[in-house]
Amino acid sequence: MKTLLLIDGSSYLYRAFHAMPDLRSPTGDPTGAIYGMINMLRRLEKEVQFDYSACIFDAKGKTFRDELYPEYKANRPSMPADLAAQVVTVHEVVRASGWPLLMVDGVEADDVIGTLARSAEAAGMRVIVSTGDKDMAQLVTPAVSLVNTMTNENLDEAGVKEKFGVPPDRIIDYLTLIGDKVDNVPGVDKCGPKTALKWLEEYGSLDGVIAHAANVGGKVGENLRAALDWLPRGRELITIKCDVPLQAELPQGMDSLLHGSRDKARLAELFAACGFRTFLREVSEPAPDTATASAPAAPALHTSGDLFGDDSAVASATVVAVSNAPAIARHYDTILSTEQLDEWLQRLAAAEVVSLDTETTSLDQMQARLVGISFSVAAGQAAYLPLAHRGPDAPQQLDFDATLARLKPWLEDASRKKLGQNLKYDRHVFANHGITLRGVADDTLLASYVIESHERHGMDDLARRHLNETTVSYEEICGKGAKQIGFAEVAVDVAANYAAEDADITLRLAQHFAPLLSGKLAGVYRDIELPVAEVLFKMERNGVLIDRDRLAAQSHQLGSEMLQLEQQAYALAGQPFNLNSPKQLQEILFGKLGIPTKGVRKTPSGGFSTDEEVLEKLALDHPLPKLILQYRGLAKLKSTYTDKLPTLINPQTGRVHTTYAQAVAITGRLASSDPNLQNIPVRTAEGRRVREAFIAAPGHVIVSADYSQIELRIMAHLSGDAGMLAAFASGEDIHKATAAEVFSTPLAEVTTEQRRAAKAINFGLIYGMGEFGLASQLDISRDAAKLYIDSYFRKYPGVAEYMQQTRDAAREQGYVETVFGRRLYLPEIRAANQARRAGAERAAINAPMQGTAADLIKLAMIAVQGWLEAERLQSKLIMQVHDELVLEVAEAELALVREKLPQLMAGVAALKVPLLAEVGVGNSWESAH
Repeated sequence: MKTLLLIDGSSYLYRAFHAMPDLRSPTGDPTGAIYGMINMLRRLEKEVQFDYSACIFDAKGKTFRDELYPEYKANRPSMPADLAAQVVTVHEVVRASGWPLLMVDGVEADDVIGTLARSAEAAGMRVIVSTGDKDMAQLVTPAVSLVNTMTNENLDEAGVKEKFGVPPDRIIDYLTLIGDKVDNVPGVDKCGPKTALKWLEEYGSLDGVIAHAANVGGKVGENLRAALDWLPRGRELITIKCDVPLQAELPQGMDSLLHGSRDKARLAELFAACGFRTFLREVSEPAPDTATASAPAAPALHTSGDLFGDDSAVASATVVAVSNAPAIARHYDTILSTEQLDEWLQRLAAAEVVSLDTETTSLDQMQARLVGISFSVAAGQAAYLPLAHRGPDAPQQLDFDATLARLKPWLEDASRKKLGQNLKYDRHVFANHGITLRGVADDTLLASYVIESHERHGMDDLARRHLNETTVSYEEICGKGAKQIGFAEVAVDVAANYAAEDADITLRLAQHFAPLLSGKLAGVYRDIELPVAEVLFKMERNGVLIDRDRLAAQSHQLGSEMLQLEQQAYALAGQPFNLNSPKQLQEILFGKLGIPTKGVRKTPSGGFSTDEEVLEKLALDHPLPKLILQYRGLAKLKSTYTDKLPTLINPQTGRVHTTYAQAVAITGRLASSDPNLQNIPVRTAEGRRVREAFIAAPGHVIVSADYSQIELRIMAHLSGDAGMLAAFASGEDIHKATAAEVFSTPLAEVTTEQRRAAKAINFGLIYGMGEFGLASQLDISRDAAKLYIDSYFRKYPGVAEYMQQTRDAAREQGYVETVFGRRLYLPEIRAANQARRAGAERAAINAPMQGTAADLIKLAMIAVQGWLEAERLQSKLIMQVHDELVLEVAEAELALVREKLPQLMAGVAALKVPLLAEVGVGNSWESAH
């Protein structure tokens, strides 16, 4: 069979640009991408046997996909100027090197590749596509395979099935469901690879999934039904077009793709202009036609994942000749001998800063054990130290305990600067081995979060977004789902390339972020996020004591209450039914009971929704929806907390250790998981009972310190409203003061009901609540609600002015800021859709309050932890929830902590109004309130 080799030239171009150092021609023009492209193509010529070939690039201008979906690839950064300056020369070098080059207007390179692959296959040829693009997997057949020179990965039909979990003819369906974030193609919200595979296994195809969407339960089922109108367009965007007219580009048919001979005269001109001396000698002298004929000897830098393969020696020699600087092509070591360890310990000691990453046995930070450690001391220079790989082919590794003992002094030396991606996790891993990691200078996860809180902050995402690098993913080397292996089972050479790349990329990201972290952003990063990460690490290690017996009793009680509610529901419905079935509930409410459906939202299948929002509205007039809401609330409480919390108790410590995530909420708020402490209900007796199970150890008490009316105080500071500032300065009850104005009532005569209404107004307006929302909350007419709001703004005109100024600033710059300078981006503030734009405007008003509150509580944590350590107290921080700090305090230290805690929290910032923290004490978290 004849073989056609198709090269994804656009992908090669970006990879070459980011893999090479900043090479310059004698006239100062950038040349790194050109040089890298030459080496990559030459490697293919040496390693792949082929009869026909083509190097395909994206043409300039829009494609049919942009017409189909204007937001297509909208989140991709524009081509770097230094790369754009090299594109024309790259094309000329490719053509002069004998490679047929194709660019077709109106379509992407993928579409040209797909068309050529299908045409060649129909003509009885074998096709090899050289690319790193996962979308190309849809082209694989018995005659078409993929090769990724970056990872040495070859994918045939079986390889696609093993990598993605679906065969090639289902790749389009799979990608349509999960979406393509790189190209900004939405899928089904919250549908990841596992869910997509499950659906495709159950229903056979995307069409089958769509046809059975009504049968899919849960939130993801709702998301699927919400996406039904979109999915056909998403599929069209993801499908590679395989019928592009190419007669003009291939006048001689497939013979137009015969590999040509090199145009040495033209190459000599190009190489001379670029300053590629070795390449120039090669085409100028009568010598064998190979890249290494005249290259001086140099140490080989080849690893299994090296971009340049065996040509690395040439790369090294030529870069020195051109730029008088050392090459930065990837050089990854695997440390297996004492001599190598000695050498790397010297490099770590000499480096100004070291990028550090751990490979472990588990994502559970309290249980994870080390498998290996990677280091990077400069861009492209990294090493992996395997410590616990196992298997028949695993090489002899250095002694685990002895090697850690040698590393420990450097790891614990605060003067040795380290950086990483989410180093809080690595701190835990080292702590599990008795090592205290010190000297943390930078964390790329937190840097990204401060710079662009609205984006994703995983290392793979950051590499694509900022370095245009496609990194090797964990799933690529460990597999997915039931077939996934532990990192200790991964072959050491494969693990070394993956782990060293992580350290290398992280170092490069830190270098990229450094100039972006200036001014106020630098303060948020250096003074808030980095130090609070260390406090969170200590809080997570501390954990909280849980009363297992109390939770068991609560679970039993909740189960009994649910059974009673179930029987009451049967009586109201006139028959038994599954309270957890939306379909059966829909039939009971709107069919048997005949509840009017006017205003009830329809589902994609044509039925009527029974989600929480709908039930809350129906519950105002009907008893069964109210009862269903009660049942669901108890069921969630039981499954999420009273049943689950005991399973989360660490067997070594006897405590629950939540994980705090910093880089999640765009406002700067912390999130917690396993367990999620933020979502324990506090407005119901059942929810408050759960907090009774969070208890103090013997000889200790629980102390809770909560900022009082923090967001209203921040509003007073930001707006500078005279009335609001005066109320807080005099210590007035702000809700009573508001009620007195809104209801034209003397302050002393304000009723409890009036204060409640004023509280709803105070908090509602800073959350962007309008007349309709306030009317619903207070159960009054919209006219009355409007009067209340108008009265409010007469009382506090500075608030109204601040709100308008904030909307205007958000529209102008795309973000708002906290008091401390944290930027809160609002991607939809200029959206054409009025509802989305209005939502962004509401968020613009509230975000500075929430964000500043988040900054304040973080500063409070830093201050409190610093004081506890300075005083060498036994008391410790154990939880942070919303605007509250929770401590486990030794009884002998209670008086001191109770006095000092509110002072520390009030003193973290000087606002125009005083900060106030209220302190409570008890034997449990609940009783401390």
